[in-house]
Amino acid sequence: MLLVTGGAGFIGSNIVAALNDAGRADVAVCDFLGHDGKWRNLAKRQLADIVPPAELMTWLDGRRLDAIIHMGAISETTATDGDLVIETNFRLSMRLLDWCTANAVPFIYASSAATYGDGEQGFVDDTSLAALKKLRPMNLYGWSKHLFDLAVMERVAKGGKMPPQWAGLKFFNVFGPNEYHKGTMMSVLARRFDDIRAGRVVQLFKSHRDGIADGDQRRDFICVDDIVRVIQWLLASRSVNGIFNVGTGHARSFRDLILAAYGALGATPNIDYIDMPEQIRGSYQYFTQADVGNLQRAGYNGGFTALEDAVGGYVKDFLDRPDRYR
Repeated sequence: MLLVTGGAGFIGSNIVAALNDAGRADVAVCDFLGHDGKWRNLAKRQLADIVPPAELMTWLDGRRLDAIIHMGAISETTATDGDLVIETNFRLSMRLLDWCTANAVPFIYASSAATYGDGEQGFVDDTSLAALKKLRPMNLYGWSKHLFDLAVMERVAKGGKMPPQWAGLKFFNVFGPNEYHKGTMMSVLARRFDDIRAGRVVQLFKSHRDGIADGDQRRDFICVDDIVRVIQWLLASRSVNGIFNVGTGHARSFRDLILAAYGALGATPNIDYIDMPEQIRGSYQYFTQADVGNLQRAGYNGGFTALEDAVGGYVKDFLDRPDRYR
């Protein structure tokens, strides 16, 4: 059996779908379903169990698993409850790491590009303790993920016991099906798609930096299918350990992202640029781009989907259909 924590969420449910499609019905999910329709992310799936997070460690007691894929977290970058975020994102992760170590079970977990903070230190996944200690995440979510990365690498550096396979994945800006429950944390593409299709104006932020055009703030946008392929490769490559950036390695602008959606629909762009709110101007990132050399050196050669192709597939196969769920 495989366990996917956060398996009803965005990335987790896409992993579950891929496992089912590969013929695995022995997949258990640990997650909250809540009242916001998140269950729909799993409505087409076959599952061995759905485990409430509060019962997870009891459920694990005496159980044999092939791997834990730990995607569960409070992922809102605006989260403010420090105690809850640390308990959920750090302390639970530590308990799962210890369980996988004691039971010799591979452990793949979600870190985040938010650990890089404002990007002043670059986006190279140098996982030495000296390099990690220079990073300064800008929000509580990024800090909680960074704390766990530090704890993992401290244990490795001291020669401590680890699971037979362990991998941390620093996801960059992921978009794709089943993100619809995330509210303001959805990708800009998902949030603006209905406006694009209806011909209504789509608002993007003006630039407040010299030399950068309006809408030309850039991110490393990666489709969730590419994320899933990396995880499938890790499950098949049990000798690979480490912390890895998972992005395309190419920064593209928000304008590019939205224009790709217009192109997929054959529609005429209707974009307006508005002032960025004063309260976020000082901390707003104008550029992120993953250095994926560490992943490639580890042997991953699956490549990454070009933005226009990824957006086109998302639009035609999901967003522009009555049933948007995978």
